[in-house]
Parts: sequence; structure tokens; C-alpha cells
Amino acid sequence: MGHVVLLGDSVFDNGAYVAPREPDVVQQLRDALPGGWRASLAAVDGAVTGSVPGQLGRLPPDATHLVVSVGGNDALQRQDVLERRVRSVAEALVELGDVRDAFARDYRVMLDAVLGRGLPTAVCTIYDPRFPDPMLQRVAVAALAMFNDVITREAFRRRLPLVDLRLVCSDDEHYANPIEPSARGGARIAAGIAELVTGHDFARRRAEVFARD
Repeated sequence: MGHVVLLGDSVFDNGAYVAPREPDVVQQLRDALPGGWRASLAAVDGAVTGSVPGQLGRLPPDATHLVVSVGGNDALQRQDVLERRVRSVAEALVELGDVRDAFARDYRVMLDAVLGRGLPTAVCTIYDPRFPDPMLQRVAVAALAMFNDVITREAFRRRLPLVDLRLVCSDDEHYANPIEPSARGGARIAAGIAELVTGHDFARRRAEVFARD
């Protein structure tokens, strides 16, 4: 039997965003896991990558699997870069590259701390938002690609399984607002995590991507 602990931000800690009496992600994960398995929430709404090591202090002693979904708030904190005036596309790419490099350093430090617990661990990409403004949506998706590049590279380099939330939350109904998962989106996230922790062979130390149809 296993005990899955969710680390990160409001992708997991989404109780404040679902409709009244609708389940949040951790409750849906409990329902999706096989009998005898448990799930706990250590993720905190608003958390950034640097917050996750502190969440490790909330791990239950019988935790068997860790799943991390973080990075969206790191991106939100640097959206000022998108409004800067530059003289060329090359200059813009240099600015964005600096943001990416800073996130990469933070993400590696975070992942080192999580893996230091010695438990089977999986990570999640940052899903695409659902902004009603088409221009803002295109800019956000392009910018988030840099952050997701960091996450996927680290997952593959460390041979970790990965839930690609860009494919899991793929329709408007999967979102409660432009950046938070709805109960329907949460159900898909929970199903992806349940499939991963029960179906992935962590002993083989092999990267594998999980998504939903």
C-alpha cells in the first residue's frame, strides 16, 4: 500500500477554486487510488519553487511517494519581463534566457531537497493557462515553454516520471479560472497521478511521461 504526498502550489491545493461541495485534487486522488492507498496534501496555494523544501517538513512519516507541481507562480512573479521594451528579438531572448536560468537554479535546488528524502518522486509540467485575450494567451504559452523546458530536462536527466499537465488539462472545462484547475481538471490530474504511482516502475530509474486522452 502507498501514501502519496502532493507538494507544490494551487494546482494541487485548489480547494478554494472549485465550486461548493465539489472535491479538490487531493480528495479526487484518494478516490482514484486503489483500496488501502492514502493521499495527503502538503502543497500550498501561492507557493513558488523555493517554498517546496519547507513543505517537506509536513511529510507524514509513512509517506511512500512524492509528486511535485510547481513553477507557475515563479512565472507569474516574472511577468514584468514581458512588458519591457527591447530593441530586437535577440535582446528579448537574452532577457528571457536570464529568467529561465534563474528558475533552473531554483528548480534544481528544490528537486535536490525533495530527492534527498529518498522516496519515489514524480514531477509535473506547468499547464497552459486559459486567458480569454488571444494575444495574452499566446504570449503566456510561449513564455511558459521556457519554464517547462527546465522541468522536463530535469525530469529526464534524473530519470524521473513526469505528468504533462499541458496534455492533462487541455480543455476550457478543466479550468476554474485562467490559472486554476476546476473539479473536472482536478479529476484528470488525480487520474494521471494515480496511474503514475501505481503503474510506473520506480526501481528501474527510467523517465516516463504520463498524460490523459
